[in-house]
Parts: sequence; C-alpha cells; structure tokens
Amino acid sequence: MINQTEKDVVEQTVSEQASAEQVGTEQNTTAEIDVMAGEEQREEVQESALLVEAQNRITELETYIAEADKREQDIQLRAQAEIQNIRRRADQDIEKAHKFALEKFSKELLTVVDNLERGLSALDDAVTDEKTQALVDGVEMTHKEFLSTLAKFGVEPVGVVGEVFNPELHQAISMQPAEGIDANHISVVLQKGYTLQGRVLRPAMVMVAG
Repeated sequence: MINQTEKDVVEQTVSEQASAEQVGTEQNTTAEIDVMAGEEQREEVQESALLVEAQNRITELETYIAEADKREQDIQLRAQAEIQNIRRRADQDIEKAHKFALEKFSKELLTVVDNLERGLSALDDAVTDEKTQALVDGVEMTHKEFLSTLAKFGVEPVGVVGEVFNPELHQAISMQPAEGIDANHISVVLQKGYTLQGRVLRPAMVMVAG
C-alpha cells in the first residue's frame, strides 16, 4: 500500500504537471493572439495601400477627363471659328462675284463710250445746219443714256480737270505748269478713267500741273 508520503508526492507531481500544461497552453494562446494581431495589422496596411492607390488612380482619371474635356472644347471652338472664316470668305467671294461679274464686259463697253465721245467732238466742229445739230443731239442723248446704264451697274467715270491727282485712279502722262491749276492737280484729261464698284477698271490718262 502507498503510504501518505508517497501519495502526497504523487499529487504534487500531478499538480505541477497540470500547472505546467496550463502555462504552456496560455503561452500558446498568447502567441496565437499575437500572430493573429500581426496578420490583422498587415491586412490593414495592405488595405490602406490599396485605398491610396485607388484614390490616386481616381485622381489621375479625373485629371485626364478634365483635360480631355478642355481639348474637346478647344477643338470645337477652333472648328466653329474655321467654319465662320469659311462662311465669311464664301460670302466675300459671292459678293465679289456679284460686283465684278461684269468687269470684262464693262471694259469692252468703255471702247464704245470712247468712240461716242470722239464722234461727238468731231460733230461739234461739223455742225452746219439744223439737221446736223439734230444728229449731234441724238448722239449726245445716246451717250448720256449709255453712261446712265453703266452707272446703274456701278461703272463710274473718274478724272476731272482740277481734281487732285490720285495715282490709284489716274495715270500721269506728263507734269507741267498750268495757269489757274494748283500743283499736283489734273490740268488736262486725255482719256477718262472708270471704276466698277469702286475698283479701277481703267485709270484716267491725265496731265498734271507742276
């Protein structure tokens, strides 16, 4: 039989083993808790990094969209400006076409006007009776009607004695002193000039007072 002393020793040994096992269990539990806490921290760090990366990406996309919108607006503005320029140029071309469609035809008619004026000058010197005067009156009327018709289409004569010389409208043949005419003014008109809608069809051939 086991005496009391041996029994006490066995109980103490069992108690010590139980205590050691409990301590080991507690240490293992603490280690597991520490491991779990570390994993949670790592996950939180990773989530924070992903969140920052996502926010940066969002910012980049927002910036790209804003720049794209600005580029699109610039393209639209340039396109609208180009359309307006094209429309304005087209309107100008149409206006010029309307104004100057008769330019070549009008130039040819100037020869007819010149011939009428030469004929009138010759007839003035040849008037001898009423019949001749009637002929002169008829040619003068035709001349006036001709000039009136040209004026309706924007053809106007230029070059008048006493007018200031304008190199854009007049072609000077010579320059010499002229009584009663100021310097740089037209003293003699050798051939009338004409304009069409303000543009020179033919410059006037003149002499200028020096």
